[in-house]
Amino acid sequence: MSLERLSVLIPVYNEEEFIQELLSRVLAAPLPDGLGRELVVVDDCSADGSVAAIEEFIAAHPEAPIRLLRQPRNLGKGAAIRTAIQAATGHYSIIQDADLEYDPREYGKLLGPLLSGEADVVYGSRFMAAGERRVLYFWHSLANRVLTTICNIVADLNLTDMETCYKAFRTAFAKTIPIENDRFGIEPELTVKFARRKARIFETPISYHGRTYEEGKKIGPWDAVEAFWVILRARFSGRLYVDAGHSTLDSLSFAAKFNRWMADTIRPYVGSRVLEIGAGMGNMTRQLCPRRKLYVATDLSPEYVEHLRNVFRHRPSLCVDQLDATRPEDFVRFERQMDTVICLNVLEHIEDDASALRSIRTLLVPGGRLILLVPNDPRAYGTVDREIGHFRRYTPDTLRKVTTEAGYEVEDILRFNRASMPGWRVTGQILKARSLSRLSLRVFDRFVWLWRRIDSALPWEPASIIAIAKRPD
Repeated sequence: MSLERLSVLIPVYNEEEFIQELLSRVLAAPLPDGLGRELVVVDDCSADGSVAAIEEFIAAHPEAPIRLLRQPRNLGKGAAIRTAIQAATGHYSIIQDADLEYDPREYGKLLGPLLSGEADVVYGSRFMAAGERRVLYFWHSLANRVLTTICNIVADLNLTDMETCYKAFRTAFAKTIPIENDRFGIEPELTVKFARRKARIFETPISYHGRTYEEGKKIGPWDAVEAFWVILRARFSGRLYVDAGHSTLDSLSFAAKFNRWMADTIRPYVGSRVLEIGAGMGNMTRQLCPRRKLYVATDLSPEYVEHLRNVFRHRPSLCVDQLDATRPEDFVRFERQMDTVICLNVLEHIEDDASALRSIRTLLVPGGRLILLVPNDPRAYGTVDREIGHFRRYTPDTLRKVTTEAGYEVEDILRFNRASMPGWRVTGQILKARSLSRLSLRVFDRFVWLWRRIDSALPWEPASIIAIAKRPD
């Protein structure tokens, strides 16, 4: 069995005439060496014989890796693709319409930037200067270009063909994006959300053999109008992640000044051989990895590990690895190799925090330091804590106690970020929000220059506390 697989996502609605030929072409399409395939076919409650044709093809090709899923009612292309993405098991996925307008023999072009690790998403453009295309409707082409231009303005991209069917992407990345549009608006919605998620988007030229409306083309003028509103809605939507915890972490990635403040606070304690637990999107990694002999960025999430590898692939002294802080066996390969372990906003997510701290201690050389940041004050626990998976908030005394009992000498407990505590309590305890808004974080970030100057003088508890602890010699 291949180590990696391509999932071909095929939404189907009333394609009885073409679907068997399309399935044959997809199965025969050449793929890069070592890459397997699966076909995820989603029938959107077709009114013709599409389902019977698909089942007949599957029966005639029992060895073919084809799965047929059926929508409970006709919802639209977007809903079918949403179903297909969640069912996909491949490392990469590509959307393939069932109408023979796009040529599966060109999969290699789209997969190249993904396989090389350069891209998260690849668009197959019908309008780049290569390939062949059938000459059809001027007004359809004009509407496409107008919508692509509007989408580029909103998403700050320079695509030539936003409406293309051929979108290839890392499957794990796409699974984290909430798809809300059920119809053809999925094209601009995905594009804007890919851009807002900082995906590395590539384009490659493809051929195109479009159909006329008499031949069965389904997209119409009202879909262009709908796409315009989808672009605006996607631009201002707060839903960029399926998971609320990931959404909060993503929002924090836009708070560059706040991240620099946090990094500056712990930088004096960071040594030359560092392992970071829970690196996430690399907010702290980016700040702290320069000028280290070795920096190992780890995370539990495979999607974050992939993201970190792509973002930091040009840094020779930085390694990325997957590590689960609740599994002592994950620490064995790094035992007594580090003079610093950084663990920021992680311990509160672990039910058995004492066990995790003991495992972390095995990473340190004698005299090595643990830099441990956790949320402060149990009285501030609210809906945001619960949604992002916090088991607890600490106090300086409870943090010192659990760290000491795990075998460390606590050198200091730092109070950090009093400025955000009132906002945190309002958001999680009064407004009952599920995540932090990107807009509020950007406003807060704009005034970090002020918060840094007045933070120590504010008369209430800080949002976070930082233990500086040492493994005894």
